[in-house]
Amino acid sequence: MKKMKTHKDWNEIRTNDSWAIFKIMAEFVEGYEKMARIGPCISVFGSARTKKENPFYDKAVETSKLLVESGYGVITGGGPGIMEAGNLGASQGNGRSVGLNIRLPFEQSGNEYINLPVTFDYFFVRKVMFVKYTQGFVTFPGGFGTMDELFEALTLIQTKKIERRPVVLFGTSYWGGLVEWIKKSMLDAEHNINPEDTDLIKVTDDPREAVQHINDFYTSHQLRPNF
Repeated sequence: MKKMKTHKDWNEIRTNDSWAIFKIMAEFVEGYEKMARIGPCISVFGSARTKKENPFYDKAVETSKLLVESGYGVITGGGPGIMEAGNLGASQGNGRSVGLNIRLPFEQSGNEYINLPVTFDYFFVRKVMFVKYTQGFVTFPGGFGTMDELFEALTLIQTKKIERRPVVLFGTSYWGGLVEWIKKSMLDAEHNINPEDTDLIKVTDDPREAVQHINDFYTSHQLRPNF
């Protein structure tokens, strides 16, 4: 039978929570200091499980290389799969290749193509860096973590907590059903979003189209992405 926590136990938990605040603050400060110097970048999201023989791996490499050639750096989660492909493409283009690695119980380590590593203990601090220091998002097929990153970005743009930025979903076969559900169920059936919210997303299978969409976004909005 599991022993109930005593008043002393709860006091110790509250004390530990208070000290954790300082660790969280330190992680934010370190992240801000390192990321503030990277220049304009695009966040590339996608599964850590994507193998090199998967066509999306090569597409992520190509897309990231094109992003670098357009003057952007590439930010990934620093791990394997699509993250590795994004950093590889940025490295091939001799560009900024940022890896926001997360410490996990099974010891995820940064991939070999990162030239600007930043390591975090807290997922929520890491997610702030993905959004705060990026000029756009390219999301390749992924799992729950990829969906979390994608929908957090869309939510922040929709609610105007951050300025609008281009969001590209790469892979019509993978994302098509989700986009259709958003339009038919979320918008038409339940009216849980506005019609213009669907314009936040661009779906493509072409690396050049993905990068051109980002470039066109800043041209049409008469903005430059902090070059």
